[in-house]
This record gives sequence, structure tokens and C-alpha cells, in this order.
Amino acid sequence: MGTFFNIKISDNRIYGLDILRAIAILFVIFEHGKYFLPLRWGRFHDILIFDGVSFFFVLSGFLIGGILIKQLENNQPSTKLLFNFWIRRWFRTLPNYYLTLLILFGFNILHNNGLEIWSIKSYFVFSQNLFYKHPDFFPEAWSLSVEEWFYIITPLFIFLSIHFLKFSNQKAVLSVALTLIITIIFFRFYKYAHINIQSSFEWDILFRKQVITRLDALMYGVISAYCHHYFKTTWLKYKKKLFFLGLSLLTVVKIEFITSIISHTGFYNCVLSFSVTSLATALLLPFLYEIKSGRGVIYKSITTLSLLSYSMYLLNLSVVQLNIIYAIPWTSLTEKSYIIAISQYGLYWGLTLIGSWIIYKYFEVPTTRLRDKVKF
Repeated sequence: MGTFFNIKISDNRIYGLDILRAIAILFVIFEHGKYFLPLRWGRFHDILIFDGVSFFFVLSGFLIGGILIKQLENNQPSTKLLFNFWIRRWFRTLPNYYLTLLILFGFNILHNNGLEIWSIKSYFVFSQNLFYKHPDFFPEAWSLSVEEWFYIITPLFIFLSIHFLKFSNQKAVLSVALTLIITIIFFRFYKYAHINIQSSFEWDILFRKQVITRLDALMYGVISAYCHHYFKTTWLKYKKKLFFLGLSLLTVVKIEFITSIISHTGFYNCVLSFSVTSLATALLLPFLYEIKSGRGVIYKSITTLSLLSYSMYLLNLSVVQLNIIYAIPWTSLTEKSYIIAISQYGLYWGLTLIGSWIIYKYFEVPTTRLRDKVKF
């Protein structure tokens, strides 16, 4: 065991996956932070930044898919096994999320915004964007809903396939993943054919940020876990070629998006673009998974960012940016816009990192450990 700023780093971590997770959270923080900067700098951000949330989706699918496969291979599928899986996931994700909800509701009372607790009840069961656009409150929670429904639906469907359809473990995992991918793509096509998308904003809220239109993203990670477990020789043999192909696809996706060669509201971006990005990310995994460890300051920094990533995601936008930094009367302190921009941007990063470190060390780690004491 090693430590970095008193944060324990397990020797069992896969450094390559930490690299992807750290890059993903940096992309998210940079993307949200660009609004502090002059417009021309924000455009520069758009060129360099990829969709970090899609990286998170595929990585989560890969890790959870791997856990499910191992549990099924080592245990008889049962209700007890399924509920224990859910309990362990919920102890990992829900405490931080509910803490953030309470913090945001506290800010609502402090700022006298008039928001009542019953009006955000859907957030407690992650239904706020299940079929509809995500509300304005806690906007970044949209992706957490996608992940939580994935945690519920995927293992449930796999267990049902094994129990009722008598599928083997291997067939059940692949069948569920492919079925959900195909179903969601067809749903996006149906939705695209029946509504008239007029702007990138509508594309964002109606396609990019709804559970029912994005669940397939995590399935590419599940299929990667399937390939890693059942076809490891092939997985290793082509890891470099797949990595290069994945980077090439991501580059093409970025060029297409920033140049608007294809309409942001057209068939490709509404129906297929999410699949291409998820596939490209999944192609990176064979190479990254084989990077087991590292050393030095860069290794420790990347691993620490990876550990803090969940807390950073929860804090950076609604808590730090919208309720702390924007609440400061900057123009009464100085009228120089560049000083305001630099101060806001620096404070944004500082508060996000410090707040995340505190929550991770003193809340996330202790609550996650509780899952070892609770069994169904």
C-alpha cells in the first residue's frame, strides 16, 4: 500500500484505467470551467476537449461487467447474489450523491430560491431524466441516473436470462448487452423520426442527456469485459491496433463535431454518434488495461485524480461554480474582467480539488467500507 497526501492507493489498481478515468474527469472539469473564460478561450477548449462522460460510461460498463462475469463464474446465480451486488454498488455511489443533494438543498435555503424538497423527489430515485429532459436543478446528475439504471437493469436482465431462458452465463451477458444496444439505437431512431430537432440545445437535452437514449453506452464496456474474460488471447494480440483505431475514431468524431461537417441535429448525431464514441472508447481498453502500474509524481497524480473523480464530478458544477463562485459579488471587488476571470477559474479548480479531497477521505471512503458489513 502506498499513500499520497494521506490517500491510500491500492496495489491492485489498474493504472491504465486510472489514466482513462483521470482524463475523463479533467475533460469534464475543463468543459464546465470554460464558462469563466473569454469566449475565444472557450472555443480553444472545444477543440481540445473530448466527451469525458462517455469515457466514464464505457469504463463503468467494463468494470461492472467484469465484476458480474466473475461473480457468475464463481457463484450460482441467485436473488441473494443479485441483491448483494446492488448493495455493494449503492454503498459506493449513493452516499456521495445524496450528500451532494443535501448540500445543494442547503444552498437553496441559503439563497432563498424557493425550491421545496418535494420538487426534487425524482432525484432520489434517479427518474428525473428517465424519459424526459433533465430539470435545471443539479444538471450534471443526468449521467448518474444513466449509471444507476444500468446498475439495476443489466444484472437483473442477465439473471433473468439465466433463470428463465436457461442461457449460459456467457450467452446471457452477451445477449443482454447486444439487445440493449440494438434496442436503444432503434429507440433513438424512432425518436429522431418523430420529433423535429431544431438546435444543438434540443439535441443535448432530448438525446444526449436522457437515460432511455444513453443506456447503450455502458454496454460497450460490458462487451469489452466479455471479450477480456472469454477471449483474452485475442484481446491481448490486437491491443495496439485496437488502441490506434480507437484514437483515430475519437479524432474523427471530434473533427466532425467542431467543424459541423454533419448537422448536429441530423440523423448521425442524434442516432449514431453516441455509439461511435462509445465503440471508440471501448477500443482503447485492451491496451490501457495492460498498463498495470507506474511510478513517480505523474503516476501518483493521475491515480489520485482517478480516486477523487467521483467527488470532483459531483462538486465542480452545481456546488462550486453555480452556488459558490457565482454568488460572490466580483464586480464590487474589481472591475477588471481579466482579474475576475483568472480569480474565478483558479478558485473553481482549487475548491473542486480541496472539496473533493475532503469528501473522498472523510466521507466517501468510510461509507464505502460499510458495504463489507452489510450483506443480504
